[in-house]
Amino acid sequence: MAATIKDVAKLAGVAVSTVSYAMNNSPKISEETKRKVFRAAKELNFRPSGAARNLKKRKTHTIGLFLYDLGGPFYSQVIEGVQEVVASHGFNLVVCSTYGGENSSAHRFMLEQFVDGAIIMGSSISDSLILQVASESFPIVVLDRELKGDYVHNVLITYEQGAYDAVSHLIKLGRRKIEFLSGPVTSFDNSLRYNGYKRALEDHGLKVPKKISMFGRCLEVGGYQAAKVMLAGSQLPDAIFSANDEMAIGAIRAMAEVGVQVPDDIAVVGFDNINLGPYVTPPLTTIGHSKYEVGAIATQLMFSAQREGNSILLPTQLVVRNSCGFKDSVNDFHTP
Repeated sequence: MAATIKDVAKLAGVAVSTVSYAMNNSPKISEETKRKVFRAAKELNFRPSGAARNLKKRKTHTIGLFLYDLGGPFYSQVIEGVQEVVASHGFNLVVCSTYGGENSSAHRFMLEQFVDGAIIMGSSISDSLILQVASESFPIVVLDRELKGDYVHNVLITYEQGAYDAVSHLIKLGRRKIEFLSGPVTSFDNSLRYNGYKRALEDHGLKVPKKISMFGRCLEVGGYQAAKVMLAGSQLPDAIFSANDEMAIGAIRAMAEVGVQVPDDIAVVGFDNINLGPYVTPPLTTIGHSKYEVGAIATQLMFSAQREGNSILLPTQLVVRNSCGFKDSVNDFHTP
């Protein structure tokens, strides 16, 4: 069996990315490290692929979009924004999942630079890898973290302020016991939304729960299951702020099944303003932002080829519908 780049890395005692740098004669590693890698490659009779050998000599005219999840209404609109700008430049788009970490296709595309640039929304691709591979010929835009480096750009959303606005709105409507329906606690976006939730409670003199009691995967089933657990308890909240709309919709369904009325018994506010939101019963109050714009701006930044990293922060807005208990919300009402 032919040796692989992982075999070379193991024998040389270095990371896989270091082998890739050595094969491409990158100045990011020392000459001593390059010699160590070449000795291991020679011992294993390793030969890099023709594509890898020619990476620095050609363009693929392809952009990589690496996402944690390829399904769901949030990601589909981001993809649409990326696709339109990529096509306008005459490039192709490859979309793949970051699931699997170092074993994912996205990770390999990053290491081998089989694309001419990358847009990333997947925490399993590490900061260190992004900073190592980013270059004039391989610009990167991240959508799920704040990261500074040459040819590394950030497009973020005011998640914390959006959450603050959502919870403040519930408080103004008289809700006092507001639970946070959390997504994965390791998520950058989820952490910002929790910070906004917590800050709103503190600023309005309300007690912040000692711990988050409602957790779910960021899907309808996650919200449904989290609400089922909540409903089995002895004390119910009078409102739920959900980290995303999909979980909020799942929670509303769980409550409807046992006769808990939304918003009369428990008000619900989501986040993301997905297309399904106005059509659930009751229509979902949420925090809106332009997912399409996130994708489009990220792609424009990547094509700009600027060395100095840019950081763009896009606004959110409260979209009021019936699930929060606002009596006049027959149609969507957007706060300024």
